[in-house]
Amino acid sequence: MRSSKFSLETDLPKGVKDFLPLKAAKADFLQQQLRQVFAAWGFRPVITPQLEYLDVLEHGLGEGLRDRAFRFDDRQSGRLVAFPPDMTPQIARIAATRMSERPMPLRLSYSGRVLRHTEQQMGKDRDIFQTGVELIGLDSPEADAEMIVMAVEALQAVGAKEFTIDIGQVDFFRGVMDGLSLEGDVADQVADAILRKDSSELQALLRDADVDDSARDEVLALPRLFGGREVLERAEKVVCNARSRKALDNLAQVLDVLEVYGVLDHVTVDLGELRGLNYHTGITFQGFLPGVGRAVCSGGRYNNLTGQYGFDAPATGFTFSLLHLLFALDKELDELVQPGSDLLIFAAGGELRPAQQLANKLRKQGYAVARDILPRDRAEAVEYAKQMNFRYFAVVAGEGNEIELVALADEQTRWIPWAEAFQNGLEL
Repeated sequence: MRSSKFSLETDLPKGVKDFLPLKAAKADFLQQQLRQVFAAWGFRPVITPQLEYLDVLEHGLGEGLRDRAFRFDDRQSGRLVAFPPDMTPQIARIAATRMSERPMPLRLSYSGRVLRHTEQQMGKDRDIFQTGVELIGLDSPEADAEMIVMAVEALQAVGAKEFTIDIGQVDFFRGVMDGLSLEGDVADQVADAILRKDSSELQALLRDADVDDSARDEVLALPRLFGGREVLERAEKVVCNARSRKALDNLAQVLDVLEVYGVLDHVTVDLGELRGLNYHTGITFQGFLPGVGRAVCSGGRYNNLTGQYGFDAPATGFTFSLLHLLFALDKELDELVQPGSDLLIFAAGGELRPAQQLANKLRKQGYAVARDILPRDRAEAVEYAKQMNFRYFAVVAGEGNEIELVALADEQTRWIPWAEAFQNGLEL
């Protein structure tokens, strides 16, 4: 019942939300489509716990995530426990401690929710839905390329028509920064200016820095190294350090594989992309849809993470943010997702048994069927069926009488003999 005195609708912590049936149906559709793509590539699901001991979890959390974990005392053990802020460290722990004796590589997929502390800003989610994959035990450009191709196929599977995958290489940046002798704060400011592609600020930061001209030129070039495959040629002319050039070779090999799969039209190269710098060790990438400033998926190589749990193994992977994907594709999903159920059965007269028998028969056929149990007239029941997005409305007047079947979209009516319905079921 509704109360006129107050409402509890907004009584939720900031950063979390309810999902009503339409949004929930869209989210479920997205998860199903993503899982099908992952399965087609040979990835098998694992389920991670929503609680972990903090001291164990922290082995796999970088600086950016360690302070964002919700933590509290566990009364049973007396130890601190936490809600994981990211699922990749959990997969790394499982691979290192539970699956290290299995043949490599491991192809693991997951879908779940994590919690993160966020800054006090509007629009920041704390309850995050993640669906992704981790490929553990392979260190090759083909493995990196497979992640990107899977992300492309996943976006196509959920109905995205236009999208871009931005590819970076953090080792390229690290090779450039190795030539600079900058203090911590200045180095952070330089990285931030590169991320924002602010060449003017970058020049100002390096003007008085004690760096040689070659290193300065490499850093100043980073915001401009964005575009297609030709970016690699431009980068080769600018950088001369061995680490960056090796990273360019790695990126070229990845792009060769992407060309085989025919996905280069969706790819841009951004050598000034630094997101994931503390987390990743090579190729990184993010997926963007037009008009949406936040990435809907992100991933890359992280060769040092399983080693934090005692099992050194190269790894790569990516994850979709289901909420970002849902926000980006909300209108497109209206055409793909039809919420509601197949049939509402209304019993005319006082005899309920035939209506209950028909409901039971149709559920065994695989239809989603509800009985209109409330004592109300037919007009009220039809209005309810329309508002609750039922496709059909059936009137059962008693055993032996014909069943009236109404398609609610266009009001077309069929009459089905009782014996036929109970022998063969119905075709909706």
